[in-house]
Amino acid sequence: MKVRIAGLIHESVTDGPGIRSTLFFQGCPRRCVGCHNPQTWSFAGGREMDTEEVVRMFRITPLLAGVTFSGGEPFAQAEAAAVIAGKIKTHPMNLWVYTGYTWEELLKNREAPGFMDLINLVDVIVDGAFIESLKSSHLPYRGSENQRIILVKESLSRNQVVLWETPSAPTRMGLFAT
Repeated sequence: MKVRIAGLIHESVTDGPGIRSTLFFQGCPRRCVGCHNPQTWSFAGGREMDTEEVVRMFRITPLLAGVTFSGGEPFAQAEAAAVIAGKIKTHPMNLWVYTGYTWEELLKNREAPGFMDLINLVDVIVDGAFIESLKSSHLPYRGSENQRIILVKESLSRNQVVLWETPSAPTRMGLFAT
């Protein structure tokens, strides 16, 4: 399956807790004012690759706490993102996805190709468009106050949004303890 990506960072500490690999998807319909990745907006930009080729680019090591999908908009290529996520989740690490969609919009679009496949593989979703007037440099792992850090499996099982609490001392697999 083909996917268009903007790039991959092998060691990030800003896209979720711990050392993470961050995959930037190419293409975003939101085009938020003040976005820190405007080069990812064009659906014709970046590089088209096979999903298997993208998976091989990751450096899975014991120091890696998890993988983050960012963008652009990962849900604009949900089917391909789900294929990559499925391969990543064969390793003992968590998966975060940044999306301009709200949780409620994602669930409303659950019939869209790949949406629920991807959601069911994700541990944490940071939802909502970046809003420049709500920008804060004091928020952990998000850019504006409207964005939420959502525990996906708990939110699905309770049928309500369950927010992630920043742990006092994150560990590789204990990232979700409060």
